[in-house]
Amino acid sequence: MDNRDCLVLLKKTFIVRRNPENAVPMEKYMKGLFPFVGIRTPERRELSKQFIKQFNFQSEDAELIIKELWEMPEREFQYVAADALVRNKKMLRENHADLLEYLIMTKSWWDTVDTIASHLVGALFFRHPHLIIERGDKWLHSENIWLQRSMVLFQLKYKDKTDAELLFSIIEKIAHKKEFFIQKAIGWSLREYSKTNSEAVIHFIETHELSNLAKREGLKHIEK
Repeated sequence: MDNRDCLVLLKKTFIVRRNPENAVPMEKYMKGLFPFVGIRTPERRELSKQFIKQFNFQSEDAELIIKELWEMPEREFQYVAADALVRNKKMLRENHADLLEYLIMTKSWWDTVDTIASHLVGALFFRHPHLIIERGDKWLHSENIWLQRSMVLFQLKYKDKTDAELLFSIIEKIAHKKEFFIQKAIGWSLREYSKTNSEAVIHFIETHELSNLAKREGLKHIEK
């Protein structure tokens, strides 16, 4: 089957499994921002396995299919789109920065943004570091908190490949923001890097004016 046929089958499969009883707490957990089909994560992954396996990211209609999933009302379809991209993250090219920016800015919430930032933006920027300046600098200085959060988090999976100077520079530029999702991201990125270089994180926290939330989150692993 081609991408279009797979998408049609996926939609039919999800709608047949609609569970309004499950959807209620799922929508509540997401602050009522998105409707849900009511398919919990393990079942969703099982039902979408065939679509993700057969999805051809090199096809001309690949981005259209991803965007069509993103524009579906129910949140589970966005999760499938993200999962399909993560499976194909090694195929991301420079021109896919536009697609990732669209996904970050559309139907934005932490559940999709964090996956995109840490898995997709991270993979793209690692292979094409010039995009950190060309695209990332624009994101960091935008007024969009989700683009900014993505810049704080894109090195989350890098471990010993983390560019500490870059990470700390990004945090310095954004630490004054009062937004919860920014401060939480700062703490999370510091906590993850502390697993690789705790001394550097401790020194950074001790020598910079950070929010209590960022400090608390950043020191969690060290304090354990």
